[in-house]
Amino acid sequence: MATLDLDHTLSRIRFRAVPLGASGQRPPWHGPLLINAGLMAALVVVSVLAMLVDDRELLGESVWLEPAEFGFGFALYGVTLAWMLRLPHRGRRATWWLGTVFAVAGIADVAFIAVQAARGTFGHFNTATDPINQLGQQVFTSGVPALFFANLVLALIISWQRLTDRPTRIALKAGLWLALTGMLLGYLMGYTGAQLVRQSDGTVVGLMAGHTVRPGAPADAARDGAGSAMPITHWSTTAGDLRVPHFIGLHGIQVLLVLAVALATLGTRYHWLRTERTRAALLGVAALGYCGLLTLVLWQALRGQPLTGPDLATAGATSVLAVFVAGAITAVYRRSREAPTTVANP
Repeated sequence: MATLDLDHTLSRIRFRAVPLGASGQRPPWHGPLLINAGLMAALVVVSVLAMLVDDRELLGESVWLEPAEFGFGFALYGVTLAWMLRLPHRGRRATWWLGTVFAVAGIADVAFIAVQAARGTFGHFNTATDPINQLGQQVFTSGVPALFFANLVLALIISWQRLTDRPTRIALKAGLWLALTGMLLGYLMGYTGAQLVRQSDGTVVGLMAGHTVRPGAPADAARDGAGSAMPITHWSTTAGDLRVPHFIGLHGIQVLLVLAVALATLGTRYHWLRTERTRAALLGVAALGYCGLLTLVLWQALRGQPLTGPDLATAGATSVLAVFVAGAITAVYRRSREAPTTVANP
């Protein structure tokens, strides 16, 4: 009976691409990205502690919620990129510098968000004319495009290479493009229209845009924070919220990589998952399904509809997507059951 060498599979998922050098040592992790991730993790801890002692709010949220969310997202993504860049690939020098650009730009952008939180005001879209805010908006103007284009070039370089086993390769490449899409969708927030909102001290400040879509809302009226919100994420439950597709796109790479590891683990118990071909097919289905989910929540948000309040059209589209994914998984399962069980050579 065929068996799956799980230790070998997982070792490739975690450490393959780290070819031994002349000294017999694996190449080091990407230092700037690890520094980025460490600083972001520290910011999460500081922000959570600050929430406990600082009762200031912006639009009904703690002033420290945004730094905590950005710190968490950057820490997770930074570690993912640092691991990916250890995999064997051509153009390693170029990808090292691209990773460094991402790390530096990310630190600069999130540092400004933290500074604005400490000041009790908004980081994004803030039109205040004080010197600190004006300087910070210039940081955003250069930092955000740097983050996007560094990831774009990384994705172009990585997409044409084998890197590792097929399931993990699909997860990585699809995840990179999903993350890029999530970043790109962030730019849609810039077209939601201006609004007047209050800072934590009660003074009014103008924002050139926002996160939510409220069809028919009066010009300049505060859209963000006008209504109830979900716990933790604070996504709106009364309007379309563009942070939903932004978040889902950015973290698709982690979801798919976790699925790749889970399938490899389950392959030790279920014989139909033991072949690399089957697991790769399931990752392909998952990537397509995830793209469908991203499209669905974007469509929902653009129509001014909250994630928690789907209408019949959204519910119908969700059902179609679920049927497609279930059918594709069933087809992969039936094909694998009919085929002889073999283990792909590494």
